[in-house]
Amino acid sequence: MDVSLKDKVAVITGAAQGLGAALARRLADEGCQLALFDLKDEAVQATADETRKATGQPVSAFAGDVTSEDDVRTLFTQTVETYGRIDLLVANAAILIAEPIDQANAAKWKAVMDVNLYGQFLTFKYACAHMKQQQSGAIVQINSKSGKKGSAANSAYAASKFGGVGLVQSVALEMAPYGVRVNAVCPGNLLDSPLWTDPEKGLFTQYFKAGKVPGAENLEDVKAHYVNQVPLRRGCTYEDIGNVVTFLASDKASYMTGQAINVTGGQEMR
Repeated sequence: MDVSLKDKVAVITGAAQGLGAALARRLADEGCQLALFDLKDEAVQATADETRKATGQPVSAFAGDVTSEDDVRTLFTQTVETYGRIDLLVANAAILIAEPIDQANAAKWKAVMDVNLYGQFLTFKYACAHMKQQQSGAIVQINSKSGKKGSAANSAYAASKFGGVGLVQSVALEMAPYGVRVNAVCPGNLLDSPLWTDPEKGLFTQYFKAGKVPGAENLEDVKAHYVNQVPLRRGCTYEDIGNVVTFLASDKASYMTGQAINVTGGQEMR
């Protein structure tokens, strides 16, 4: 356990499943008290219950939409009422809809921008309001390697993630005088996660249908394509991301702000 995180109050968005749920467990293991936020009411409550039972840490669940200012305002207000403060925001909520640009559905393209960029703005806004009063705090944005490099048939996602890096750098400059650090983690492909493997909505299925991997005859061909792109020859894991998130949240990263840290197995080096 990192003693600098013990009893810290952390808000995690997109915490019902996948990476968000994994980060909830990791931060609880590190001693954090948690406020978990997600659109999926029953799922986020289940994650809170499981995390609380496994770790013995205080964990609260809040249902809401990151694109609703009322919901986000309520999340932070209720978190402060429950725990007295907010020390860490892990801005994780995001969606991905893969479509070639000439076939892209405008409403879906906008939905990706709304969740991934406007939703980040709202969570940053209310986290910073509380942290500014405290004169302390840390924000860790979950970005992507697509925030550093364009992605074919993924224009909305990449545009939102590039924008996210700009948001991090700008807010880091604004909040530095108040002792608040703002950084991003840019993961590589979580090839074994539901984000990729779900048979209906997973990225292997989306990318196969979108023809993003020329010559691929099945989903295994798509997976092999993405594994072979990584110099370390494996996908990113929840643990890989959790290691960097906990570091950036801790006092060990006290001289770091405005950074976008790659966790990509060498796939992205800028």
